[in-house]
Amino acid sequence: MNILTDDIKKLIRRLAVPAIVGTLFQTLYNVVDTFFAGKISPEALSALSKSFPVYFVIIATSIGVTVAGTSLIGNSIGEKNEKNSIFYFSHITYFAILISIIITFLGLNFSDNIFILMGSTEYVTNLGLQYTDIIFYGSILFILVVALNSLLHAEGDTKTYRNVLIISFFINIILNPILIFGFMFIPAMGIKGIGISTLIAQLVSFLVILNKVLKNERVKKISSEYLLPKLFYFKNIFFQSMPIIVSICGYSIAAGIIFTYVGISGELATAGYGVGTRIEQVVLLPILGINTAIITIISQNFGAKNYERVKETYVGAIQYALAIMITCSVTVFLFSNHITSLFSDNPTVIEYGGKYLQISAFVLSAYPIFFLSNGCFMALKKSEFAMISNLFRNVLNPVLVFYFASLYSATFEQFFWIWVVINWVFSIIYFFITFNYLKSKLQEARAIVNP
Repeated sequence: MNILTDDIKKLIRRLAVPAIVGTLFQTLYNVVDTFFAGKISPEALSALSKSFPVYFVIIATSIGVTVAGTSLIGNSIGEKNEKNSIFYFSHITYFAILISIIITFLGLNFSDNIFILMGSTEYVTNLGLQYTDIIFYGSILFILVVALNSLLHAEGDTKTYRNVLIISFFINIILNPILIFGFMFIPAMGIKGIGISTLIAQLVSFLVILNKVLKNERVKKISSEYLLPKLFYFKNIFFQSMPIIVSICGYSIAAGIIFTYVGISGELATAGYGVGTRIEQVVLLPILGINTAIITIISQNFGAKNYERVKETYVGAIQYALAIMITCSVTVFLFSNHITSLFSDNPTVIEYGGKYLQISAFVLSAYPIFFLSNGCFMALKKSEFAMISNLFRNVLNPVLVFYFASLYSATFEQFFWIWVVINWVFSIIYFFITFNYLKSKLQEARAIVNP
């Protein structure tokens, strides 16, 4: 495919479909973990759910690294600057190693405080730490995988990562019951088994991606010149990734606030909400795939100064996303209780999970606007815009929801209805900001061509 000339809608489909399939298996991976945690106990399910704000630090870092690598390498490819594309690849790898060391230290030393802040019982906190400690020991694998893959994404290869995620899913679904409940000479490890299974799957993912990258033509051109660290590339990677990492980490604050309020209704309510959020992740898969596609398309076309195609990509992606999410919202609303019952037979867990999903169905269509607008700005190397929007959505929005909910002593359902309203208002405003920004860039480009 030619990212700079092929039909935009066809490009979105060709790049998004492999990414969607890959992300489907990545999310099913988490769904499998949730399913088996529910088989251990409701407390284990609550612990795994509450581990998400902690674990999300690794997810946020991975997103920041992969977006920085994809956009900077993609822009260099669009500018036909081969030297820069190789330099950025070697330096994004260095950056991934350095930041994973920091993440591991923070995770191992401060995770318990986050569980306590969310109002977890001592038992649930201990269960959560058994899982998160193992994950943080292997954080370098998570971050290196996406750093290496950023080169492939920048070139338009979304199939390799899709294949890696499919392989990881099957490794995880085989190892989870064996390591959790024991098998032959392997002892039962409980929730620790979920973490160990995850690390083994990530190790395999790393080896597969590394093998693919080593065969890449650009990587074959790497000489000692490209391996010498240069401040210029580290600086650009830092300022492209760090706003994303910091702002997305704000989601940990959002999740912590929500879990704290939900926890007032008890650990079983938390478990039900945790199941609901996993279903949300599955539903949002097409959006994440489309987002992957537009980052590749926009970054290369922006580097080549094809601003009309940049705007066309953003608008086309929004149209696709809204059509998909409206369909998904109806399905989630109609089958909410049935879906929750797949993960737990506890009636209280099912009740709260079903309530959450029915309310969530009314906000799902707002999320694509946020994700795709952020993806657009990241591809344009305007990470500060994405950072501001993330801070609004992931910090200010939850604080407002918590404030109004506390002010009026809102119930579980009322809390999430407030969440729906505030998120819709934010998403609509953000769409007009993004659209007008692209419109102004296009007008500037036309003024230069036709003064």
